[in-house]
Amino acid sequence: MPDDVLIVGAGPAGAVAAIVLARAGARVRLLERAAFPRDKLCGDTINPGTLGMLRRLGLAAAVEPRALPIDGMIVTGEGGIAVEGRYPADQRGLAISRRDFDASLLEQAIAAGVAFECVAVREAIVDGPEIAPIVRGVVVDASGGRRQLRAGVVIAADGRRSTLAFGLRLARHPPRPKRWAIGAYFEDPIRSTFGEMHIRRGRYIGVAPLGGGISNVCLVLPWSGGAATSRACDFRDPPGLLRNVIAADPALRGRFGGRAPVRDPIMLGPLAVDVVRDEVEGLLLAGDAAGFIDPMTGDGLHFALRGGELAAHAALSALEDGRADAHVQLERMRRQAFRSKWRFNRALRALAASPLAMRVASRGADWAPSWVEQTIRYAGDA
Repeated sequence: MPDDVLIVGAGPAGAVAAIVLARAGARVRLLERAAFPRDKLCGDTINPGTLGMLRRLGLAAAVEPRALPIDGMIVTGEGGIAVEGRYPADQRGLAISRRDFDASLLEQAIAAGVAFECVAVREAIVDGPEIAPIVRGVVVDASGGRRQLRAGVVIAADGRRSTLAFGLRLARHPPRPKRWAIGAYFEDPIRSTFGEMHIRRGRYIGVAPLGGGISNVCLVLPWSGGAATSRACDFRDPPGLLRNVIAADPALRGRFGGRAPVRDPIMLGPLAVDVVRDEVEGLLLAGDAAGFIDPMTGDGLHFALRGGELAAHAALSALEDGRADAHVQLERMRRQAFRSKWRFNRALRALAASPLAMRVASRGADWAPSWVEQTIRYAGDA
């Protein structure tokens, strides 16, 4: 018997979609090419709004014991500007490695009755004319060849290089912004319960304490242009690039400079993904496969978890009512849920990309730090 729903990608979006669907009684198969637990480049923080979502879905109890509570964010700019923004007293965030977080969600999906396979998906099974294709399932690797898996609905949650979204020409990497990320874990002499965002001209550096004297340091910068891509910063040498940026930063060099990372740095890019069309019947996009631009605010997991939940609701509508326009319904729900945060993130990215705007913002933070504190609270959905 075919599955009701096939989900490609077992990251946060795919796992949450699978859990919501399985709890509603759907037959769900979750497909993932990587063996879990696996490392994943990320800022490793969960803001208060995302933690509230995990609690609402009944998923937080398995995550919180593995995580470090986060009390707020410290934001710094050039010229020594630093503002500490605390979350409200009754709210907090979490810091947890994606290796542990994603494994926890997958464990909970399997416990909910989801069938899980570690297998590579190669392409979609498509019926109908080219102008009105219908996705009926996927083709996966199998011993001695390939096999077909069919389902009533397919959810592509396989990340910013989605095999399905790119294979069906639904997504592309836009020419701008073309940002890349480099992340690594370092021993950290500072014991903190605050996440950090260090905003510099043309780049920003996030720091997340994970407990045990280890912090995640993640650098995001453009491929070309600006001080971040001088000859001292060579993209062909990610460890050297990260080392040079840290050594040149007065807020970080005394803390991480000269230290070797605990594990080799991971480089990822280009980060941005645009969905150019999503009108394929039978296919729903979730997580980074549905579009992504690096969110400075740490909203990436918020978009992933809520996007996975919305995809599950759209899939249930298709299964229960036989709706052929579930993808249209999903896009409408996504716009309603994310529109204000998309605008907020675009505004912050534009601010960080403008040297003049950064100088003005840094002076404003020095004169009136309360506006930065309010921004931190809004960014964290506190």
